[in-house]
Amino acid sequence: MSRLRSKLAAPSFGAPGHVEIAVRVIPRARKTECAGFQDDVLVVRLAAPPVDGAANDALIEFFASTLHVPRRAVRILRGERSRQKRVAIEGVTRQDMPWSRTSSSTTPPKC
Repeated sequence: MSRLRSKLAAPSFGAPGHVEIAVRVIPRARKTECAGFQDDVLVVRLAAPPVDGAANDALIEFFASTLHVPRRAVRILRGERSRQKRVAIEGVTRQDMPWSRTSSSTTPPKC
C-alpha cells in the first residue's frame, strides 16, 4: 500500500465529535448500502448515477441517515469527482460508527 493511500485509508478521530473516513463509492448499484471494507476503505454502493452530483448527494444522505446527523454535518473533503473520497462527519464519535474495521473485509459492516 502506498504511503498516500495509507494516510487516506484509516479513519481519523482528531477533534472531539469529528470523524474522517476514506470511502470508495460504486454508483448505479441496485440499492444504496454498505458493502464492507476493501483495503481498509469503506465501500458504499449507491443507487444514484454519477451525474450532476447525484451520487455525492446520495452519499451525504446515506451517512446522514445512517448516523442520525443532519446533512450539513457531512462533507466530502476530497474526491468530489472520483470514486475514492474522503468524508468528514461532524457530531459523531468512534462509538457512534455502526461499522467496525476490525471485522474481515468480506463481511459487510452493520449499517
